[in-house]
Amino acid sequence: MPLLVIALVCCVVSVVFLASGLTILRRGRWLSGVTTGLLGSLFLAAAALAAMVTVGVEGYRALTLETVAATVSTEPVAAQRFRATIRLPDQRLAMYELAGDAFYVDAHILKWHSLANLLGVRTAYELDRVAGRYNDVAQERSRPRTVYSLAHPKAIDMFDVARRFPLLAPLVDAEYGSATFVAAGRPAQFEVRVSTTGLLIRPTAR
Repeated sequence: MPLLVIALVCCVVSVVFLASGLTILRRGRWLSGVTTGLLGSLFLAAAALAAMVTVGVEGYRALTLETVAATVSTEPVAAQRFRATIRLPDQRLAMYELAGDAFYVDAHILKWHSLANLLGVRTAYELDRVAGRYNDVAQERSRPRTVYSLAHPKAIDMFDVARRFPLLAPLVDAEYGSATFVAAGRPAQFEVRVSTTGLLIRPTAR
């Protein structure tokens, strides 16, 4: 992707500047040597940042229009209890027994500005958790809750990077959570999709 190319170019340029700076310093030209070394350090920092963003984005799936984030089958097993079988795009398969009247899922969404898109960085998402949801608020507060994580460990978490590095702020358009739910009172199969406006659920033919 373009950011990886930028990282490699910045790395090469930084090595050239740092080597030149050392050579100039050995000749006793301290001001020129330090200035060249600082330029090399600046390019090295830019290379590290571009590489970090590249690795971090790999932990999320690119979002264009509508993307199928998971295929889910639900089957009631008792009153307000149902089994959810979830298949993710990477073929991971998960099965949970959830309590409630509805299947609930949420996700992290990271949307970049158009400038970042030109560099090859697309809006990305990661499913975060699934849970059972009660229709009645009183039951939601008093009945057993069932919540499970769908996220998997990543070398670099782009949500955390976007918060920690103010330099990335101009590139980030929005970072937010999105959630959706669907009734689970009868056997059903559906797709959890991610659109440019967030999560949605569409039924599929069984």
